[in-house]
Amino acid sequence: MGLCQYYLLSVVLLLPALCYSQFTFTSSRATFYGSPDGLGTPAGACGFGEYGKTVNDANVAGVSRLWNNGTACGACYQVRCTVPEVCTDYGVYVLVTDYGEEDDTDFVLSPRAYGRMALTDKSEELYTFGVVDVEFLRVPCRFRGYNVMFKVHENSKYPQYLAVSMLYVGGQNDVLAVEIWLEDCKEWVAMRRAFGAVFDIFYPPPGAINLRMQVSGSAGLRWVVANNAIPKVWKAGVAYGSAIQLA
Repeated sequence: MGLCQYYLLSVVLLLPALCYSQFTFTSSRATFYGSPDGLGTPAGACGFGEYGKTVNDANVAGVSRLWNNGTACGACYQVRCTVPEVCTDYGVYVLVTDYGEEDDTDFVLSPRAYGRMALTDKSEELYTFGVVDVEFLRVPCRFRGYNVMFKVHENSKYPQYLAVSMLYVGGQNDVLAVEIWLEDCKEWVAMRRAFGAVFDIFYPPPGAINLRMQVSGSAGLRWVVANNAIPKVWKAGVAYGSAIQLA
């Protein structure tokens, strides 16, 4: 079997998205997970690593019904609890970095994010709830001063195996698929969604890596090309910058 034919056997399976409204709040429940420092976890199911621990000032969350086979990774939501004596009107803005389900909730928040739903001096009282009724709304992600970055996952093994995720994906954009350019075959070939936000391929082409992302957002469904997204000699665990901004 030729190399090009081998790549063409790859199939990306995308599960149907849940039909939550983009314009009105949806009622649900939220809880929080244990964390000694109140931050996110670098071991989140999206595969973001340390980015998943501190991005968005550690206001991060795990989701379950919104997960959609990992497409939810990197999405932003406004989450506000609905106990007037304890909660603010605006709640907190969180970024999805993990899969999490507990006690029929849509959101498992970092301790920091959960506490920021509370009125001043009411966070400790809110923590005692454990699980709280909330409303949530999908909102655009904003990353001032950042373009999209392509992170080579720590499990990658140069040059035989490449796994990559996209960081700082702005706006209300979902990355549905990623393809890699094969110069010898003169064609784009699908990478596999390995897990979460991580796409991978065995035996990537030599040289600088050109990628393109299929993005669904306010501008509709489109392909965004990143030439030289990853250098010829890449290293596991390194995030490479680009000139791409999504809003």
